[in-house]
Amino acid sequence: VQLQASGGGLAQAGGSLRLSCAASGRDVSSYSMGWFRQATGKEHEFVAVIMWTTSNTYYADSVKGRFAISRDNTKNTAYLQMNSLKPEDTAIYYCVAYSTGTYAIPQSWHYWGQGTLVTVSS
Repeated sequence: VQLQASGGGLAQAGGSLRLSCAASGRDVSSYSMGWFRQATGKEHEFVAVIMWTTSNTYYADSVKGRFAISRDNTKNTAYLQMNSLKPEDTAIYYCVAYSTGTYAIPQSWHYWGQGTLVTVSS
């Protein structure tokens, strides 16, 4: 499975961006998909997940109410709508697929995209 993340860029505080994660190589409709981020000098941080079984979504407290994860199985693509952006949201965002453990732990995920940079200016 290859994951291609896109949609990152520069936004002002309070603005919005929409990230996309296009999967190829196989149908990922039976995989949970998610997003992590990594700010400079920090560890990977869980952002959001959408479960393949129920389509339930879960978010980090830091983004709850501002970010929304979704998926379109007909397009083999997941999305992360980011609203009310803050400077502390600045990071490289990675999409992930296929978790076999606790979703908030990076090591649980088998497939990672290459990352897309989000920069939020104050």
